[in-house]
Amino acid sequence: MDLAYRMSVGMGGIGTAGDIVARLQMTKKMKLKQAKEFVAKKLDVDLFTLHDTLQMHDIRTELEIGSVTALPGKAKGIECKARIAELFDIKINSVERLKKKLSLNM
Repeated sequence: MDLAYRMSVGMGGIGTAGDIVARLQMTKKMKLKQAKEFVAKKLDVDLFTLHDTLQMHDIRTELEIGSVTALPGKAKGIECKARIAELFDIKINSVERLKKKLSLNM
């Protein structure tokens, strides 16, 4: 996890797509390049856009998958995690626990 975390921090973390890339590296055992390509394909952007904080802020806001600062009327916290889990087809433990507690079959 340490290496994936360090590499994603270099990408800008939640300011860009670094947090999602790191999550894919850890959950799907992807290499860095493979994870970046997967994220870029899912977001329908090129690899350079993943590192652009301005463009990624707009994309993350539009998709409501989290941003550095909370925005009024937009998803926050666990809701963003749930959207990320659905969009990138990954399991996030906190999202799965919430679904179980709420007895949701999502």
